[in-house]
Amino acid sequence: MTDRNWDAELTKIDRQMEQVSDEAIFPTKQAGTPAAKTALAEVQGSTSTFGVFARLTLTVALGVGMVFWPYSARCGIGLAAYLAAVGALVVSGVWSSIWTFRHRSGRAHTLALLLVLWGLVLGAVDVLPRSGYATPTAAHPTGWACAE
Repeated sequence: MTDRNWDAELTKIDRQMEQVSDEAIFPTKQAGTPAAKTALAEVQGSTSTFGVFARLTLTVALGVGMVFWPYSARCGIGLAAYLAAVGALVVSGVWSSIWTFRHRSGRAHTLALLLVLWGLVLGAVDVLPRSGYATPTAAHPTGWACAE
């Protein structure tokens, strides 16, 4: 144990803090200049909402298309292609969620986040049985490669 008198040390710190104004410790935010506000409005106006919803539409199309995946995704190259498409869904969902957040589009942002969740669920259904975490089934076996 140290021989320091912590009560005296803390009293000394309290005295020092009493000498400093609250404004110096917690500065208030200064209102932006009109020029800065105008520049921000121009930047927000320069990107179109059409681009945001085009990204979201492509992500929704990919998310719906994953339900109707036409190839065998049980093992091998088919599984790798399916998981790559699931990864593309997650990445495009994050991409869409960033843009919808920037454009303050609440419903579109929620949809984009749900598409990210949908991609993570689709990936987990195939990855978890193969990693030993979930119970394997006939459609989702334990092996990554096709045994012939």
